[in-house]
Amino acid sequence: MKNSNKQHILLRYLFVIGMILLLAVMIVYNMVKLSIVHAQEWNKKADALLTKTTKLEPERGKLLSDNGSVLAANLNFYTARIDWKVDGFKDEEFKASLDELCDSLAAFMPGKKSADDWKKDLMKQFEQKNSSVYPLFTGLTHSQFVRLKSFPFLKLAQNKNGFYSDPYVKRVKPFGSMAARSIGNIGDDTIHGGQHGRSGLEMALDSLLYGVPGLNRRIQLTNKIVDWESTPAVPGYDITTTINIQMQDIVENELYKICKETNAKWGTCVLMEVATGEIKAISNLELNEAGTDYFEGVNNAVLGFEPGSVMKPISMMVALEDGVVGDINTPIPTGMVWNEYEINDPHGAAALSPRQIIERSSNIGMARIIMKKYSSNPGGFRERLEEMGFFDDFKSGIGGEQIPFVKKNGVSRKDLTRMAYGYTTLIPPLHSLAIYNAIANDGKYVRPHLVKKLSLPGSNVDSIIPINYIRKQVCSPENAEKLRIMLHDVVWGNYGTARKYVQDNNVEIAGKTGTAYTVNEQNHTYTEEKRLSFCGFFPYKSPKYSCIVVMRGANRGAAASSGLVLKNVAAKMYARGLLGANDNLDNSKTPKRTDGGSTKFEKTPTLYGASISSRINNVKQFIKSPSAKVFSNKTKAGSGVPDVHGMNIRDAIYCLESVGLNVRFKGAGRVAGQSLKAGTSFNRGAIISLVLSS
Repeated sequence: MKNSNKQHILLRYLFVIGMILLLAVMIVYNMVKLSIVHAQEWNKKADALLTKTTKLEPERGKLLSDNGSVLAANLNFYTARIDWKVDGFKDEEFKASLDELCDSLAAFMPGKKSADDWKKDLMKQFEQKNSSVYPLFTGLTHSQFVRLKSFPFLKLAQNKNGFYSDPYVKRVKPFGSMAARSIGNIGDDTIHGGQHGRSGLEMALDSLLYGVPGLNRRIQLTNKIVDWESTPAVPGYDITTTINIQMQDIVENELYKICKETNAKWGTCVLMEVATGEIKAISNLELNEAGTDYFEGVNNAVLGFEPGSVMKPISMMVALEDGVVGDINTPIPTGMVWNEYEINDPHGAAALSPRQIIERSSNIGMARIIMKKYSSNPGGFRERLEEMGFFDDFKSGIGGEQIPFVKKNGVSRKDLTRMAYGYTTLIPPLHSLAIYNAIANDGKYVRPHLVKKLSLPGSNVDSIIPINYIRKQVCSPENAEKLRIMLHDVVWGNYGTARKYVQDNNVEIAGKTGTAYTVNEQNHTYTEEKRLSFCGFFPYKSPKYSCIVVMRGANRGAAASSGLVLKNVAAKMYARGLLGANDNLDNSKTPKRTDGGSTKFEKTPTLYGASISSRINNVKQFIKSPSAKVFSNKTKAGSGVPDVHGMNIRDAIYCLESVGLNVRFKGAGRVAGQSLKAGTSFNRGAIISLVLSS
């Protein structure tokens, strides 16, 4: 029996020893296989891990206005959270400081939650701990996050109280919707990676704004593998645009006001500096689906439309340059009906001079002039426009820019008559504006552009974009002067189509109305709905700015809709001293008043002011001083000059201009003084000067 047990035990030992030997052999075999047989393959995999590189996104450049104000920039934001389940979370300290913490959170974001609501919510989350992470706030700026970290309990060392943040980068437009469409948007690029421009300047200038990506390489340290910046990313250029914030504000407000009054479906307005071609303001408003308000919509300023009579001065320029027209005062036979080409002319007469043809906007008159030269070669009219640079790509910096379309092949005489006065063509408003700008600029055909300067962060060298000409002279200075006289007649002549609505006592405007019926996209027939345009320049004797306004579906004529927008823009620019008028706010140089008011600045200590009462109430609640008499409000309608102390300049201008005052200002910040005392009577159109201070 004993021998039998010994044999069984020996067999078990032998089996265990055999298994151990087999395992040892397998281990040795695999060691040899990995370290010798397949060593090269595994070394490659190890090297690949350490040589792996990842893309390092560059910092996107800023878009700036002409004076350096930020239009779009990347800013760091934070989402603040509390992790209840973090190791070492200090439960007792949290409970002890809860009341103070909730008071601070309620004051930090007034109106979001009361202190009691914060307490109930935090205690519920703390006791249940259903979710390990509780979001406190999202979208915090850096300064807000730093302030939040100073609150009771949250000021404990990070990771000891569970309080932490998730940082992220967001593209911000400080001026909100102002010029938003022209500035454009960015988004994730699923093909190339990173965030790239999708519209507007962001898209057109993406290669400059984006910068050059860098590379991260993985390296082996003593106890871990980390990412190491092997090639630093190069930040994108900061781009200074030609947009002027004051002018942009005027253009948007005036276009919005007239669109609202006339129930227009959309409206676009472009304001350009005559000498340089700098686009100082651009706005594209579109009626929302509900038909209740307007938003910054499709950039119609660079899309092609039939311009109507806005085309006539361009056709007249061709006629003048070709010698078809010499003396602009010599009448030519026109008539009111041209049966051969099916033209009925409500603005016609038996005979009209070229000057009268533009003033009255005669379709037959313009068609007869162009036919005189090109009836035997209808396609030659387009060829002449091409020689003048009319079809050149402007490369203005505006995304989606189109070039004009004028029929090239198979042009009939009937087509030619229509082209002469703006039909059977598709002309972007920006191209029409460029020609009118050349008329104002003695024939110099300057290229419209939105980019003024390129700056590389960390470099002291700026790249200034020079003035660029499409053609040095699109027409002679003499012919440009003749065209200016004709456009002046449109506004100031006895039969001018814009005489009733565009004349202004302070700014002499010249320009041309245009009306074109819109086409039904389904059956390609004209409808009763119209596109209404006005393109011109001001001041007439020494033009500084050219402007075009196009509106669709307005319930008034071209002069009373688009023309009125341009007139109001010019008048507001004059009132704010943007046309070279005396805008010096020094008391000793302030013009004497004729309405009995004082020219001295009334300065009242004011902490904050706004045209919306809810903003004032929020500030009062925030500083816990509901009874403090440190705020000023808008004076009620009919009670004299509004009190704008403490307001930002945009609110102040809105309040003052809405009661009929013309505003000039100096400085930066909020209103610290106004030349007309609040509550006093005034004459409509009087000038009020404001002093701003930070």
